Amino acid sequence: MRRHIIAAVAILLAAWGTTAYAGEMTLEAYLSGFDYQARKDMKIDSEALVKGLTEGKIQLIDIRFKEEYDAWRMGFAVNIPLNELPERLDELDSNKIIVTACPHKDRAGLAMAYLRTKGFQSKYLVDGLVGLAEHLRGDKARDFMQSTKPQ
Repeated sequence: MRRHIIAAVAILLAAWGTTAYAGEMTLEAYLSGFDYQARKDMKIDSEALVKGLTEGKIQLIDIRFKEEYDAWRMGFAVNIPLNELPERLDELDSNKIIVTACPHKDRAGLAMAYLRTKGFQSKYLVDGLVGLAEHLRGDKARDFMQSTKPQ
């Protein structure tokens, strides 16, 4: 049963990847605009995320529950738990690509789809926060943190 639910969510996430960012839209409109490019555009990996954060083009949203975030976090992410996202949209920078993240990507995909229906340009981190932590090791972590310090 759990596999069927996960498969259904995966299909919906792939379908919700429309490239339109013009404003709020219905789920039906969102699904109607889906194509292969939209499927590609809804994803970002850790390397591209780090580049976009360094360039100031991305806002990273950690959508885990507060207790998970308190246990371990990326110091440069904003914590907005998935269940609080609808009430906290005003904390998002509409001039940036909003990247949603959780440890593996299940909740991040849901958050990305929701944000797209609300008119945000959004992607989800395909390798999750676990992958990001693995990517930002040693010199890469040092270089990234130095490059994102306020001037």
